[in-house]
Amino acid sequence: MQWSEIRKSYPNQWLVIEAIHAHTTLDNLRKLDEIAVIQICSDGASAMKTYRRFHQQHSLREFYFIHTGNEEPNIRERRWIGIRTA
Repeated sequence: MQWSEIRKSYPNQWLVIEAIHAHTTLDNLRKLDEIAVIQICSDGASAMKTYRRFHQQHSLREFYFIHTGNEEPNIRERRWIGIRTA
């Protein structure tokens, strides 16, 4: 599905979505070309909790939690620079 279709199908709701096909623009915006709705959530806190659970179980898949009131997903990709230490 496209974001516009999801917004029409799930108006004013919190969702956990998966990016099936996506790309990053030159200005580091993540453009979601094809999206699957994974779960409808009652509020932002439960959407975040559900997102974390899915991300822990399937760490290689691209999940997001988002409200359909947003015109566009507006996901900015951050590049990590440096070395992490424990």
